[in-house]
Amino acid sequence: VCCLAALITLSFGGAVGLMFLMLGCALPQYNQYWPLFVLFFYVLSPIPYCIARRLVDDTDATSNACKELAIFLTTGIVVSAFGLPIVFARAALIYWDACALVLTGNTVIFATILGFFLVFGSNDDFSWQQW
Repeated sequence: VCCLAALITLSFGGAVGLMFLMLGCALPQYNQYWPLFVLFFYVLSPIPYCIARRLVDDTDATSNACKELAIFLTTGIVVSAFGLPIVFARAALIYWDACALVLTGNTVIFATILGFFLVFGSNDDFSWQQW
C-alpha cells in the first residue's frame, strides 16, 4: 500500500513537472520549443548514480570514490539543466517568464527523481535486476 501511494505521488510529480515545462514552451505568447532540450538532462541525471550503485558494494560503510564521482556527475547534469534555460533567456531565445516556468518544472522533476531514489533505492527487497 505504501509503495502504491509513493508510485502515485511520483507519477503526479512527474506530470506536474512536465506540465510546467510544456507551459514554458507552448503557451501562445512564448511559442518557442528550445527549453525541451532539458528533457535530455532528465534522462541523463539518474544514469551515473545507477551505474555506480551496480558497481559498488554497499556493505562498505566508508566513502567510495566511484559513488562520489557519480554524485558529482549527477550534480553537474542537474546544474546544467537549470543553467540552460537561463542561457536561453539571456540570449533572448526564450522569454524570462518561460524560463521561470521551465525552472519550476526542473525543480519538480528533479525532486521527483530524487523521491524515486529515496523511496525505491533504499528498499532491501528492491532489485535493479527487475528492470
